[in-house]
Amino acid sequence: MLISFLFVSSYESGYGQNDTLPLAQPVLPVNEDSILRITNLNPYITLHVDSTLSYKLDINKDPSSYYWFLNNAPIGLKINKDDGRLTFKAEKSFFLSGKLKYDTEYKVSLGVQNLKDAKERVDTLFTLVFYNTEIVPSRVKPSVNTVLYVDEGDTINFRVQCEPGSFPIESISTLTSMPIKNYKSVKKCDEDFEWAIPFDFIKEGDTAKQRLLTISFIGVNKFFNRDTAIVRIYVRDALNYPFRVAEYNKLTRDVNFYILQLKYAFRELDKNVKKTKSTRTGFDLTAGTAALGGTIISTTAPAGSPNTAGKILPSVGVALVPVKEAVSPVKSYEQNSATQLRTSIKRLEYSLGDNSLTGERDPEILPKTQKLRNELKQTQIQLIDIPMLDTEGLSEQELNNYFNNPKVNKKYKVTKK
Repeated sequence: MLISFLFVSSYESGYGQNDTLPLAQPVLPVNEDSILRITNLNPYITLHVDSTLSYKLDINKDPSSYYWFLNNAPIGLKINKDDGRLTFKAEKSFFLSGKLKYDTEYKVSLGVQNLKDAKERVDTLFTLVFYNTEIVPSRVKPSVNTVLYVDEGDTINFRVQCEPGSFPIESISTLTSMPIKNYKSVKKCDEDFEWAIPFDFIKEGDTAKQRLLTISFIGVNKFFNRDTAIVRIYVRDALNYPFRVAEYNKLTRDVNFYILQLKYAFRELDKNVKKTKSTRTGFDLTAGTAALGGTIISTTAPAGSPNTAGKILPSVGVALVPVKEAVSPVKSYEQNSATQLRTSIKRLEYSLGDNSLTGERDPEILPKTQKLRNELKQTQIQLIDIPMLDTEGLSEQELNNYFNNPKVNKKYKVTKK
């Protein structure tokens, strides 16, 4: 920078006075704009769909010596390399095909450079955003029908999807019409809702044997616009098969144990009857032998000899009859009780086989359980006077072997006369 100063010497006038001129102020030269820059760039540009952009960029230099260029430009955006004019037509087909997206910031690199001096250039950025007043709403769409019918004990599992619109759904809230447990809620799109329905969901007081559960999935986008999808689930009363099977198994174990007790009681009664029968048979054989012996002696004794033994022995046989009844009376009660026990055992075994389950989900499990319970109760009432004894360590196989012994069966088997 050059600064000029003007010096004026003082002189003595004819009047003898000294006049001094003031010093001149320094003159500053005008600075020239030597740095290349873009003078009218807007750093943020928004365009509507189907609109047209025509925007001329200016620099502080002679534009004839410079050229323009773009980097990372979205499809359709162009610039005239000679005069710096930006042109763009935001056609809707670009957005329908997915080449451009709404509400997305596109960072575009813009540059201008001297044709003669490569070092003289400007690089900058601007943001381009497209918007559309025709907003397509995003929807929450479960992968099942809006109405479901399920049973207690089932498990519901379905996916909650989203139909994308202008502004995608960012979060989902799960609301139920009544408190439920053991369920997996949905928080984002394409997540699964899962719920294991308990067997006690329907209470005993519900006369309809059915309850309605309403599940609402509320989707929200970044502008807090909401869309709600509702799924109505009708839960029907169902049989708690695990519990009922366990109840049935316990009842069959009780019946089998009661059968073993009856078989042991039958064994004791049968042995008592058998012992009495053997004793009475012994008395009968003795009486018969005495009477027959007296007859033989009387007929074979020599003539004229005293036949005392032949006269006494028949009387001995007759005298043994009251002794037999006194020592070993007929066990009619035990015999009848043993027969009744055997009949009850056969009936219970038949009932167990007739009411056996066809599988873990036998639809007739309740009637079969009730029949077994009634049969057991009826048998216990009929045999209430017969004491139930412990099996005294006898195994089930030993009791079954005795009960099914052919000799024992022969005594209680009905035969043709």
